[in-house]
Amino acid sequence: MTNNNQPFDTISLTVLYFASLAEQAGKDSEVVQVDSDDLAVIYAKLSARYGFDLPQDKVAVAINHEFGGWGDTVSSGDTIAFIPPVAGG
Repeated sequence: MTNNNQPFDTISLTVLYFASLAEQAGKDSEVVQVDSDDLAVIYAKLSARYGFDLPQDKVAVAINHEFGGWGDTVSSGDTIAFIPPVAGG
């Protein structure tokens, strides 16, 4: 976890969007520069940018192609995916 008393370097992440999140972002993926390693903070910033209508608790997250949790942290070069609920039929 990042020490809030220390300056945080910007990290580069590849972000993958699926389903409604991809539609709202207007893209399937992008490389972003962020100033936090906290997934909840990153999702909140991207949600504000793109107007995501799904709250964090309705979205699954994966880090480097493995499901993770919102308490996990990321490092520069990681790939993260935000995955909304999937409806079956």
